Amino acid sequence: MSPRTNDGEPEHERPDSGPASEGATVADLDLRKSGADRDEADLAPATDSGSHTCSGADTAAHSGADADTGAHSDIDTDPGFVGASGSDADSEDAFAEEHTEATEALEAAGLSTDEADARVAAVRRVAAAGRRWRRVQLGACAAMLALGLTAGAIAIGALRDGPVPHVATAAAVSPGLLASGDLDTSIAALQTHLRAQPKDFGSWATLGLAYVEQARTKGDPSRYPQAEQALKRSLSLRADNDQALAGRAALAAARHDFAGALKYADGALTQNPYNERALCSRVDALVELGRYDDAEKAVNLADERRPGVPVFTRYAYVHELRGDVTTARRVLDRALSASTSPGDIAYVATQLGQLAWNQGEYDEALTHYARALAADDTYLPALEGRARAQAASGQQAEAIKGLEAVVARYPLPGPLVALGELYEARGARGDAEKAEDQYTLVDAWTAIARANGVNADLDTALAAADHGDRATALRAARADWARRHTVHTADALAWALHVNGKDAEALTYARQATATGYRNASFLYHRGVIENATGHPDDARTHLSAALKLNPGFSPLGAREARTALKTLEADK
Repeated sequence: MSPRTNDGEPEHERPDSGPASEGATVADLDLRKSGADRDEADLAPATDSGSHTCSGADTAAHSGADADTGAHSDIDTDPGFVGASGSDADSEDAFAEEHTEATEALEAAGLSTDEADARVAAVRRVAAAGRRWRRVQLGACAAMLALGLTAGAIAIGALRDGPVPHVATAAAVSPGLLASGDLDTSIAALQTHLRAQPKDFGSWATLGLAYVEQARTKGDPSRYPQAEQALKRSLSLRADNDQALAGRAALAAARHDFAGALKYADGALTQNPYNERALCSRVDALVELGRYDDAEKAVNLADERRPGVPVFTRYAYVHELRGDVTTARRVLDRALSASTSPGDIAYVATQLGQLAWNQGEYDEALTHYARALAADDTYLPALEGRARAQAASGQQAEAIKGLEAVVARYPLPGPLVALGELYEARGARGDAEKAEDQYTLVDAWTAIARANGVNADLDTALAAADHGDRATALRAARADWARRHTVHTADALAWALHVNGKDAEALTYARQATATGYRNASFLYHRGVIENATGHPDDARTHLSAALKLNPGFSPLGAREARTALKTLEADK
């Protein structure tokens, strides 16, 4: 998935009752045609006092622990009504007991016994290092490898394309609520309510969306089958309820089934044209399918119907994909000025930080991340972004410490690969093994994700091309390209072809990845390397230089290799 559509970053949403009667649209800011500045007062707060949360999950549901009420009813055995937090394996003894089950589950996902054993053993090595953060990381991974694989939630399927860098579905609940534990508390309350009122279709929809949110925030895809069951229960009670249809759209996007997300979003909007969650999911799906013209039309429509922070951030990203960074920044600045809740402030400030980082503006990025963390000091996307900006600024020790803390709570492919590369770049004693552990955990995560119906082809292609099996990377990239033609998939396929020695074929896709004007240093670096390999040294110099000028710290390893390749090209002139 692309890094900025539904990244898993929480955001608020307005009530879905009908046309928006207050709050400025992007058009009101004169940004579509003129780009002229307007007074800050022109943008009313994007959410009202009764605002719901947008996109990935619904309003009332805020988390994951099962309600232990002692009540017994048919609902207790419902597939969609299960414990949401699970148990962490906090000790070597506990994890040892789960080792066999996790290995068997990985084998069921298509791995050989040796491969499955190696992946589980790598997770155990992480804990054996002795530091507390590595023990916590083991707990998180053990929860995925053991709980998710042994709780009856596994139905072998296919995983997603790729957040991540960030890989995405729009989030549902504000970061402040997540950090405070209210998500767990609210899910427990929903479960208690549904035991008493099992025919409440709205609460079933909310519970399903909450499971989607929990999977996203905890990096635990085992919640997706439970979300699916809860949403199906809601629709079985009322087939035309737009809340559950929008929830199915969010779930499909979370699993990177973007065609399905588009279908369910359209269904929800047929029932309620002003459902903000569905409007947002529709934009996300079109972006992730590579239908950028349609995505621009969809975000303009969403802006007309439901102006607010969730729509503004999507409007900004659609423009960023076309290289219009000025408009993207202006819209995000106005969205931030309209944000009043800690959740909205953290979310929008983080989006601004990522936009600045992509342009190599590290001091500005760090300023935005600081503002996000001032609003919510536990907001994981801001913590991850700050660590990446620190790494690019030469603050290696701080960056490693920050990413270690992130992956302890958020063991997803993007931060795992980033941390592994920082270990490789540092090159201290034991760093090679630490880096390999991170890459192995990516493999384990993608296996678990596939087992829970998530399409992980883009994640697999990106990680495996540089840090895994090259043939696997190419298979995954081709499979993703067969489903959708985005700039991110084009770049992943180009790079996978390159590392497999198929540079002539790779060049076509590398050019497609940069065709929209999207300013991405990794894309430019990949194109330059491929051009050099295909006998286009002048073009290679142009694009390698552009990558390093745009964002010289885009990757601790990639930037170093870009400088080396450029130096060789200059010497050969």
